[in-house]
Amino acid sequence: MAVPKRKVSKSRRDKRRTHYKAAMPTYVTCSNCGEPCRPHNICTKCGYYNGKKEIEIKE
Repeated sequence: MAVPKRKVSKSRRDKRRTHYKAAMPTYVTCSNCGEPCRPHNICTKCGYYNGKKEIEIKE
């Protein structure tokens, strides 16, 4: 079984992890009300999805 001979330094470890970063979530504008919402999801402001009323939003 392979075992590291020396401790991996913080600098070397962090250089390896530079590409692991959180991505910003994607948002699109709702075609009905113009509010930003997640793609392929029902709009939380108006309840429309793909041009059709899917759910009733209580205010």
